[in-house]
Amino acid sequence: MRQPRFIELLADPKSGRPQDARLRHGRAWPIAMLSAMAYALSSSSSMSQDGASQEQQQVFNNACRSCHTIREGDNRLGPNLFKVVGRKAGSLPGYNYSTAMKGADFDWDEEKLERFIANPDEVVPGNNMKPYGGLASADERKKVVAFLRSVTTRPP
Repeated sequence: MRQPRFIELLADPKSGRPQDARLRHGRAWPIAMLSAMAYALSSSSSMSQDGASQEQQQVFNNACRSCHTIREGDNRLGPNLFKVVGRKAGSLPGYNYSTAMKGADFDWDEEKLERFIANPDEVVPGNNMKPYGGLASADERKKVVAFLRSVTTRPP
């Protein structure tokens, strides 16, 4: 079976050795390994662009991203959560909140977000977060709140 052309070029096409021998004994293997390591080290596996850990972002993605984004102005089924910490509940322009959320008289802080993520109906009865019933794991709620905090505090 013929190998991809880029590997063929990395393995010194002038050597005259058969393709498989070049892959085992030529320069392709070390170059490919160094390239893979450089990619892994430069990827966002340790930190995302926002300063949040990959684990925090993953929990947010699993629990919230089907309805919410963190991009300013990108409202979906739920409002965007860009800079949500410190924002008055139900006040994001351009989003059609429930009457209950519009009438909520508080600003989102970390404690309020954690309680809301645990049980939205307890914090704002009559909200439109159905069928979401809450995130049971306290550890995962803390990760989501930390992720949202990082989005709130990042520079513009």
